[in-house]
Parts: sequence; structure tokens; C-alpha cells
Amino acid sequence: MREIDELVRVDDPAWPELRQAFAASAVPVRVLPADPDEGPRCLLQLQVTARSVLGALTLHCGGVVLDDGWVRVYGAGSAASGLPSLGRVNAFPAEPDPGWYPADGLVVGHDVLGGVFCLNGHDPARAGRPGAPGQMTYFAPDTLEWEALDMGHSAWVWWLLSGRLETFYDGLRRPGWREEAAALDLGQGITVFPFLWTEEAHRDLAATSRRAVPMREVLGVAADFARQLGPADPGFLGEV
Repeated sequence: MREIDELVRVDDPAWPELRQAFAASAVPVRVLPADPDEGPRCLLQLQVTARSVLGALTLHCGGVVLDDGWVRVYGAGSAASGLPSLGRVNAFPAEPDPGWYPADGLVVGHDVLGGVFCLNGHDPARAGRPGAPGQMTYFAPDTLEWEALDMGHSAWVWWLLSGRLETFYDGLRRPGWREEAAALDLGQGITVFPFLWTEEAHRDLAATSRRAVPMREVLGVAADFARQLGPADPGFLGEV
């Protein structure tokens, strides 16, 4: 394994460009302060450098909250805000382990409805995921299926900042969604009834009832229904 200095002390680090992108973002962005110990620990396990967007986010910020809390991107974790670190979400070993890797891919973000953004590992087909190795996938709460996003992690971060979330979530945001998201703690999500994958919810989203609950409950319910009703066991959705 490369040592922390080799991962941190690089030419052309990504963080300055990321900070500029956050400031110019088409959507509201809140960058959380980083846990100074957890960032380097996560970086050591990931074995990526601060030249990459993934490495820069992991080292320099606790996470990024977009669209008033609708999407959370994980970094070093932020105890003050309650957002867990990338290492906690993906159950990293307590000490860096060169033999460990996230078998189902690396969960890098969640949205308030229980959507999961995951970076494919080296064998996504074995994990039951679409797309190529090193590309992003999304577990959709309205279909209970994984979808290929056809982009890598860096492109995904620029995409989040571009304003295209409005189109991506078309049909899943009802009037007042921004206020609902902003009122949540960062450990919470929104449970919707009738469930988003039912015909009733698809037919009239505005008529659904919504409630703030722990995010682990939102993810757990979606995973249970995916296993019981199909299409398939979604696998690991992150520990929150």
C-alpha cells in the first residue's frame, strides 16, 4: 500500500478546482468540514491520490450536500453535521487492509428517497450491477433496480453540480420537495406511501404521504421489497 504522503503530496491536486466548481454550481451546495483523522484513514484504504476528485473529497471535506439536502456525497465525515464518512458508509476495516475492497462497489452518495449512487468495482456483473468497471450506477427507489449512469466518478460530480438533477428526478419531486429536504437531519431520509415503486405513486405523486425517518430505514425497506417482489436482491446499499 502507498503511504499517506504519497497519496496527499501530488502535483495538480483536484481540490482547488473542486472549490471553484462548488462556488459556481447551478444548484445549492454546502461543503461540510472534514474529520481530520478519518479523511487520511479513508484515503489510505482507497489508495487513490488527492489528484482525483474522489481522493480530494475524501481528504478535504466531510461531505457535500446538494440541492438543500436532497443529495449527500460522502467524504471524510462530519461529526458536527451528522454525515458519516465514506469509510463508515462502506464498512472499511478499522485499519487499512491491502486485501480488502468493496465487493459490490463503493457507495459514494445517497438521496433523500433512498436512491444510492455507487462506483462499480472491477467485476460489476458478479455483483449484479450494470455498467462497466469504474463507472457510476444508481439504485432507483421508484423501480428498485440498478441503473448504469455511463460516467465515471469525476464526471458524476460535475454532473451533480450542473443543474441536471432537476431532469433526473422528474416525477419524483412533488411541490414543496426543497423544504422537505432542507428540514431533514443528514442521517434522515423520506419514506413515501404508497411506496414509490407502486402504480399508485406513479399515478399521483402529489397524493402520497411522506415522513422523515432514519435513512437506514428507507434503504432497508427498499432492499426488503426488492428481494421479496423482485427484480433482485440489490446487495449492499451502504451503512448509514
